[in-house]
Amino acid sequence: MEQRTALVVGATGLIGQFLVKKLEQQKEYKKIYILVRRDIEVNSKKVEVKVVSFDSLESSDIPKVDDVFCCLGTTMKKAKTKEAFKQVDYEYPLKIAGALQKGAKQFLVVSAIGASETSRFFYSRVKGEMEKAVMKLAYSHIHIFRPSLLLGERNELRIGEKVGEWGAKLAKPLLKGTLSKYRAISGEQVAQVMVRAALTKTDQRVLIYESNQLG
Repeated sequence: MEQRTALVVGATGLIGQFLVKKLEQQKEYKKIYILVRRDIEVNSKKVEVKVVSFDSLESSDIPKVDDVFCCLGTTMKKAKTKEAFKQVDYEYPLKIAGALQKGAKQFLVVSAIGASETSRFFYSRVKGEMEKAVMKLAYSHIHIFRPSLLLGERNELRIGEKVGEWGAKLAKPLLKGTLSKYRAISGEQVAQVMVRAALTKTDQRVLIYESNQLG
């Protein structure tokens, strides 16, 4: 069995934490690198932490891997400005996608439900612009995941999102048929589908997974 290597960016976030754990459990992966701003403790010989500055990311900061998983994302409240938001949700993923130059074959990135470069909503428009830019890259396979509201315990408390979680759980029975894609989904579920997608052979170069396909 051919063993693979992976790069995870956004490993300390809700999806990223689950993703690293699930990659560790896969016999297909012999090494997982994670890029972080601040050093973190890991308890696995499979995982190697690389502390970097995303603002001044160099080619030498990106290890040679087979699969790149990008789970970066912020909120307008945390970013404070549109410029800072776009830096995290558009510019950083494109920098990470530079792993292509080191032989990476697959790029798997978390976007968001409603992503569209023509959206009148800034958040959705930036996500859509990121998707379009990534699709132009010469990866063998590009996987784009568009989850709805994410459920799960985060390292930081986001009151607005926590209230949204409660509301989403109450609304779930009402979201049927074409509305099912708006149901909230757990970060662990998204991570599980990302790993499965990376390990599944396909003839399609670009695959987009809507939120109701992630459950």
